[in-house]
Amino acid sequence: MTATEIWNEKIGTQVVKALEANRFEAYYCATRKEAKQKILSLIPKSETVSWGGCQTMEELGIIEEIKNGGYSVIGRDTAKSPEERTELMRKALLCGTFLSGTNAITQDGQLLNIDGNGNRVAAITYGPKNVIIACGTNKIVRNIDDALVRVRTVAAPVNAQRFDIKTPCKITGKCADCNSADCICNVFVTTRHSKPAGRIKVVIVGEALGF
Repeated sequence: MTATEIWNEKIGTQVVKALEANRFEAYYCATRKEAKQKILSLIPKSETVSWGGCQTMEELGIIEEIKNGGYSVIGRDTAKSPEERTELMRKALLCGTFLSGTNAITQDGQLLNIDGNGNRVAAITYGPKNVIIACGTNKIVRNIDDALVRVRTVAAPVNAQRFDIKTPCKITGKCADCNSADCICNVFVTTRHSKPAGRIKVVIVGEALGF
């Protein structure tokens, strides 16, 4: 194992223990392949599946697998109008399994997420029977203060590059703590514990994923 792989395993397994102490169901997977197998094993075929914007799940190949694997899916990207897209996002809040990444995870087992519309963090907080979160070790930070810094200076400015928006971070690549109508940093949610216990399942992956 390389030094990075050793560190990933050490920090990843420590965070898993911290998450379990906070009543999350948590796993460490050394590779993307292992993580993909674990995540798919956690999704009942009998449940409707949906997701928010989730680069990590895309990179793991989970979304493609779900779309083509015989699952019942609520996919907002199938919408033919903005109104239909909004309605599908609402329906996703009552799906059986919701898939997501997280913008940051602390060493003491807390999640910090930022959202533009709020649908993703709403689903993490309440609604779907089960939530499965995938997180690369690149998103592990020391504490909530560091998580907030990561979200504002890394996750959001990078994420903004994907969208046709007019925010300072889209133009400069730096957070300006803006009040833009296109702002994607409208809702911040810290998840300290999973309630009910085990509802939120977190898979830590020993690789860099997402942003």
